[in-house]
Amino acid sequence: MKAALVQLNVSDAPARNLSGTVDMVNDAASGGAEFILTPEVTNCVSTNRDHQRDVLAHEDHDMTLAALRDVAREKGVWLLIGSLGLKTDDADGRFANRSFLIGADGEIVARYDKIHMFDVDIDATESYRESQGYRPGEQAVVAETPFGKIGMSICYDLRFPKLYQSLADAGADIITVPAAFSPVTGAAHWHTLLRARAIETGCFVLAPAQTGEHASNNHKTRKTYGHSLVVAPWGEVILDAGEEPGVYPFEMDMSRIADARRRVPSLANRRAFRAPS
Repeated sequence: MKAALVQLNVSDAPARNLSGTVDMVNDAASGGAEFILTPEVTNCVSTNRDHQRDVLAHEDHDMTLAALRDVAREKGVWLLIGSLGLKTDDADGRFANRSFLIGADGEIVARYDKIHMFDVDIDATESYRESQGYRPGEQAVVAETPFGKIGMSICYDLRFPKLYQSLADAGADIITVPAAFSPVTGAAHWHTLLRARAIETGCFVLAPAQTGEHASNNHKTRKTYGHSLVVAPWGEVILDAGEEPGVYPFEMDMSRIADARRRVPSLANRRAFRAPS
């Protein structure tokens, strides 16, 4: 099947980002893609919580979600909105980092809230506390599509292999990892982790990413790694988008999933064991 990753460089202004994102998704559909994927925080890259409260919306009123559902319906394509920052009704005011799988009729087929929060101190100048602004999800998600089952994840989830094993156990053929990866950790770990998740599960791994320096009028700018990747079930990188925003088409031969799992049946060969005492 034909698919496409959309690599974005969005600002902290959702309304300003929207037209460019819609144009890229339309371009991907016009190029023949049947499944199109956008990165984490497609609507807004920001770490300023006060600014996010000003510009983010609840799911029912989010302009990016509404517009991209319209595109999916008009073009008759499946669309993964990698994630959106959304307001919630939580008492502590934290947001949701939510991925959406949209069907070719424009309906929401599945939602996934990012489980693992990026609370790290990378070095003396770069630290993140995602859990201060976002509340973690609790439910792993696998969704049915006409072209296979999709296991959904987001960015920092990538470092927790048990999540991906559970997605494979639930029948996932494709795993999505939309991201806004740090340049430091991206250069060190991005390719290795994505290849490992593909090899461990025998799935296609599709990872659309944010890239570059993200414009901001309200606070310090943020940089992301780019290098949206497609990894085949045997572990080969079949697409690396580099650092430029754009539409990156590719094809998936779904027979490669069964072939990889036949050659090395690690999912079937797992054994229960006692943890060290």
